[in-house]
Amino acid sequence: MSSITKQRVGNHTYLYESTSRWEPGVGPRNTKVAIGRLDPTTGAPVYKQEYINRMAAAGTPVENNAKNSGDIGIGSFSADSTGKGFQRKIRKALDSVKDFGVFYFLRSVAEKISLTDILVQAIPQYWQEVFVLACYLIASDKPVMYASDWVSSNEVFDIDDSAFASQRISELLGAFGENERHTFYQRWYKHIREKEYIALDITSVSSYSKQMTECEWGYNRDQENLPQINICMLFGEESKLPVFQTIYNGSLKDVSTLESTLLELTAVVGGKDIMLVMDKGFYSAKNVNMLIDDNTQKGFKFLISVPFTSKFAKSQVESERKDIDRIANVIQTNASPVRGIHKLRAWDSKEVKLHTHVYYNPEEATKDRNDLFGLVSWLKELAQKDPDNTKHKNEIKHYLCVRKSAGIDADVTVSVREDVIAKELAAAGRFVLISNHIDNAQRAHDVYRIKDVVEKGFMKYKNNLGLDRLRVHSDERMKNKTFVAFIALIMVSHIHNVMKEARMYKQMSFDKLLITLAKLKTITVDDVHILRPLTKEQKEIFKAFGIEPPQAVVGTKQAT
Repeated sequence: MSSITKQRVGNHTYLYESTSRWEPGVGPRNTKVAIGRLDPTTGAPVYKQEYINRMAAAGTPVENNAKNSGDIGIGSFSADSTGKGFQRKIRKALDSVKDFGVFYFLRSVAEKISLTDILVQAIPQYWQEVFVLACYLIASDKPVMYASDWVSSNEVFDIDDSAFASQRISELLGAFGENERHTFYQRWYKHIREKEYIALDITSVSSYSKQMTECEWGYNRDQENLPQINICMLFGEESKLPVFQTIYNGSLKDVSTLESTLLELTAVVGGKDIMLVMDKGFYSAKNVNMLIDDNTQKGFKFLISVPFTSKFAKSQVESERKDIDRIANVIQTNASPVRGIHKLRAWDSKEVKLHTHVYYNPEEATKDRNDLFGLVSWLKELAQKDPDNTKHKNEIKHYLCVRKSAGIDADVTVSVREDVIAKELAAAGRFVLISNHIDNAQRAHDVYRIKDVVEKGFMKYKNNLGLDRLRVHSDERMKNKTFVAFIALIMVSHIHNVMKEARMYKQMSFDKLLITLAKLKTITVDDVHILRPLTKEQKEIFKAFGIEPPQAVVGTKQAT
C-alpha cells in the first residue's frame, strides 16, 4: 500500500512515496522514496520526472502543478516554444539541475591521496556507498537519515537515491565488518607511514542506545550523563592524517587501553617502526615498562608526558629547579620561548636510562601563580564574611584555616595554608617528557606540541561529522558509522592541511569553501549534460589543491 507523505528539511518540504508491507517473521516494513518537493512560493507539488514517467507507465498520470521560475541558464530549445512539449522540456530540465562542485572536489581530493584506491581494495562491493556517505557527513550538518535528499540533489556515483534512505543506510552499515575495516587500515597505514610519528589519543562519544554492548558508563570527557564508547585514534604527525582507530568500552580509562591498542595496531599494520607520542593520560609505570621491555620485541619508540602525581616527575623538576632558567636552556616555540633541559636518567628499578626532558615556562608559571593568589584571596575575604559558607566549603577548607572564638559575637580568624599553596605552585609552568629515542630537548618539545593534530582531529570528528551522538543501535553498525566518519575525517584533515599551507584561511573558512563549490551546478537538456561556468573563486580552489577543473560536458550524463 502506497501513500504520499511530506517531510520538512530546513526551508524546503519534500514529497515521499511511502510503501508499507508485511514481511513474514519480521513484521511491518516501510520504504520511502523521494519523488519531489513543494514549490516554496505556490505550495504546489513539483514531481521528479522519474516519478511522472513511472506513474504514466502504470496508467496513473500526474502533472507538476508548480510553475518554476528563475534563470536556469539552459539556453534555447529546438522544440516548439508554444506547445506542451516545450513546457515538459522546461520541467524536465529544471528537475535535472544538480549540485556538482562539492562531490567532484571531494572525489578529486580522495583520488589525489589514494584514498579511493584503498577503499576499492578494502570494500570492493560497497566502497561507492561508503564514500558517498562520507562526503555527505562532510557537506551536511544533518543526521544521516537525510542523506537521500543530499544524494538526490548532487551529482554523485550512479547509485539509486533510495540506497540512502534511512533503512537502506542501516543495512549498509551492517553489510561489512572487521575484516574489511582492518584491510583498509593496513593498506592506508602502509601508504602514509614513511617517517611518521604516531600521536595517540582517546575521545568519548555518547549514545542514547541501550542495545550497544560497548556503550558503558565511565568518565565522560564532555561531562554528559550518558553511556558512551571510547574511540582511540592514531594520527601521523608528519602527514597530519588519521592512520588507525579502534573502539573500547566506555568504562575503560586511557592507561588501561594502551597495550591492547598497540597489539591490535601491530596485528593490523605490522607496525615495527611505530613511534608513539602520548599525553599524560596514557602514563603509568606499567605502560612505560611495557614499551621499553626488550622481551616484548615490539620495537616501539615513544615520547610521553609524565604527570606530577608521579614521584619521578617531581624529582626531575626539583633537580633542575635552580639551574633551568638560563639562556643556554632556551627552547624556541611559536609563542614565547620556554626553558628545557635534557638528561639521561635511571628509570624505576630497571637497569634502563630514559631521555628525560624538563621544561619551564615562566609566563605560564606567573599566570598560574596570579590565578591561584587571586582565588585564595577571594576565598579568604568570603570566609571572613561568611565562615559557614556551604557553596565553597571544600575550597575554603583546602586553602584556608578558619578559626572562630567562643561566644555569640565570635571573632573569625582566617589564615592561608602556605604549605598547600607552595605544593600546588611547585609544578606551575613546568612539565616533564620521557623518551627512549629523542635526546634533544628542542626536538622533543616540537614533536610533542604537534600532538594537537589528534586533539583537533577529534574536534572535527565530533563537531563537523555529526558524531556528538551515535544514532545507531548495534555494535557492528556503530563501528561502521565511526569507520565512515574516519574516511570523512581523512578528507577533512587533508583539506585543512592544504588550506593552512596555502594560507587560504585568510580569504575563506572551510564552510565557505564548501558553499563556494556547491554553487557549481549541472543541468541536462535533451540528454546533453551541461556544466555551469566556473567562477574565479572556484578556479582558485581547484588550483590550490592541484585539482584539474571540470570541463564543460556535451553528451550523455557525465560520471563525476
